[in-house]
Amino acid sequence: MYNFCTLFDSNYLSRGLAMYQSLSRHCKDFHLYVFTFDNKTFEVLRKFNLLNTTIISLDQFEDKELLKVKKERSRVEYLWTCSSSIILYVLKNYKVNSCTYLDADIYFFESPKVLIDEAKENSVIITKHRFSPRYERNDRFGIYCVQFVFFRNNKQSIKVLKWWRNACIDWCYIKKKSGKFGDQKYLDDWPERFKGIHVLQHLGGGLASWNVQQYDFYIRDTQLFGREKKTKKEFKVIFYHFHGLKFLNDNKLDLGEFEISKDVINIFYKPYLGYLEKIKSNILSIDSSFDPNGTVRIKKSLKTILKFIKRRINGVKSNYNIYNMSSFGE
Repeated sequence: MYNFCTLFDSNYLSRGLAMYQSLSRHCKDFHLYVFTFDNKTFEVLRKFNLLNTTIISLDQFEDKELLKVKKERSRVEYLWTCSSSIILYVLKNYKVNSCTYLDADIYFFESPKVLIDEAKENSVIITKHRFSPRYERNDRFGIYCVQFVFFRNNKQSIKVLKWWRNACIDWCYIKKKSGKFGDQKYLDDWPERFKGIHVLQHLGGGLASWNVQQYDFYIRDTQLFGREKKTKKEFKVIFYHFHGLKFLNDNKLDLGEFEISKDVINIFYKPYLGYLEKIKSNILSIDSSFDPNGTVRIKKSLKTILKFIKRRINGVKSNYNIYNMSSFGE
């Protein structure tokens, strides 16, 4: 049995369901613990009656230490603060041998079994960002990405988790300060600080917008894509991380701050976006009072203009990676 946990609110509900369904498609023996960060998400997921899933509300999960810092952090900062705590909660409250944290905006194309098996006798798996050479200066966000983090239920793992949780409760913000950034930079020295840490070697675990430029790969998810997609090398994609993808007002999409080629858009983003739209329709048939894609209203402010200039400096040329939704149709 492979045990996973994730956390999200109603703004990421369609992504969270897409991740769950991709996991269901490729992992035969699993259980997913979903921590819902608003009542809307909790109620909608309960109505879906998802198999192999435990839905956990904030009332069940939050403790005094988390509630003490909640008011002083933004929505995203609080989600980051809780990432270590939800893993610890699963290991302590459910009789599981291990638990792997998953970001809600990843999508599986193969079973994650091959990634977890890499750990062998190690207690923890962490994954590198593996920035493409042009983006290596972005290591200010950390060497490792909190997207897929495995913990075995043993003393070594609990020691790491308690240290990480205490650090995040003490400081977890969307800014760089004294060698810290959110919940991620804390992982930088884990291979030296702790025993039993394994750095994932499989390149198919963690393909994303910041590293996809440097790889050849192939995927076999014919259910989603209709046919096999191949490039030069047989590089098997286990999961793609759709970090940075935002739905904007005026029927537009933002693919993030890194340059995405047309091939990558066609192979990954177009099918995924079509899938999210189908999931959105299913959600709205249950509750039409909110937007499960979390559409963001963008104003043309000085801050926005400066953000776009920064993207230009980082090498993004395709209209700042903002597209009309109509261009992603069938």
